[in-house]
Amino acid sequence: MSIIIAILIFGIIVLIHEFGHFIVARWSKIDVLEFSIGMGPSIYTYHGKKTDYSIKLFPIGGSCRMAGEDSEEEGEPKEGTFNSRPVWYRLAVIFAGPLFNFILSFLLALFIVSVAGIDKPVISEVRENYPAYNAGIMPGDVIKSIDKKDIHLYRELMLYLYMNPDKTVNLKVEREVNKTKEIKDVSITPVYDKENERYMIGIVSTDREKVSNVFSIMAYSMYEIKYNIDSTLGGLLQLIRGKASTKQISGPVGIMATVGSSVNESMNYGLMSVLLTVANMTMLLSSTLGIMNLLPIPALDGGRILFLLVEAILRKPLNRRIEAYIHFGGFVLLMILMVFILYNDIVNLIFK
Repeated sequence: MSIIIAILIFGIIVLIHEFGHFIVARWSKIDVLEFSIGMGPSIYTYHGKKTDYSIKLFPIGGSCRMAGEDSEEEGEPKEGTFNSRPVWYRLAVIFAGPLFNFILSFLLALFIVSVAGIDKPVISEVRENYPAYNAGIMPGDVIKSIDKKDIHLYRELMLYLYMNPDKTVNLKVEREVNKTKEIKDVSITPVYDKENERYMIGIVSTDREKVSNVFSIMAYSMYEIKYNIDSTLGGLLQLIRGKASTKQISGPVGIMATVGSSVNESMNYGLMSVLLTVANMTMLLSSTLGIMNLLPIPALDGGRILFLLVEAILRKPLNRRIEAYIHFGGFVLLMILMVFILYNDIVNLIFK
């Protein structure tokens, strides 16, 4: 059951992404040749008037194949092809995929925040002889910012400390004294805790707090998406800096295993727990897919957006043949990376 749920999550995320491309392409009067979910050989195809709708064998990935999208032809493009439309239309079509992923994430965040509440950065416990205790932080204090970066969720604070493990940080702390809120500036240097094998400042947050105000629910849903984006970009930065191992990278197999184990664990706590777990995993993966696709890498949406922006600035298209070769080269490299990630997933599962 958990594997089926994991496949459905992947399917929904990819469907929403490709539907974003599809609906804006149709609106832009660009012919869509094929709209497919999955990769590999087709197991079912419905032949529409202008578009083939396919389900393919392997439940990862998908495509919205548009007429003339990777055409190498120079000169005036044929009507209905991708390159026949003005550059701003093409930008909208490419950007729509990641945008729809963020919209999906936001809708799921609304559900999660409405039902489960939020983890406000309110301190419930300060451990003795740790930096936070020595700096005078007390239970009930609210962390408002860290190094001038506003904090709305406790996880944002933990993410920042994780990304900067041994750095002295400046906290802005709010404390209520005699019904008056006071702001205190505190400098803290995390210490390495051998028992937990990580740097810590010695604080514990309160449980998630319910939110009833509609505008607060919407605002905190945005903060959830922002946190997902920050954690994705932060993880990439750690990888580039060499502070994270490539063994920590998960692909479809590893993600399915994680989703499966999370769903199985949540089943012990009832249906609502399962729904929240599925919603949270889908929100995280949809946000991750959105941000990863916007990276300026050839063959990804971000790479295509970069070429289109250059075309908009120069007011003329770049050499179509060269652009097609660059995107093809990027696609080959991505496939090699996928093979490596798949191998990594299998090794991690076997020797876990």
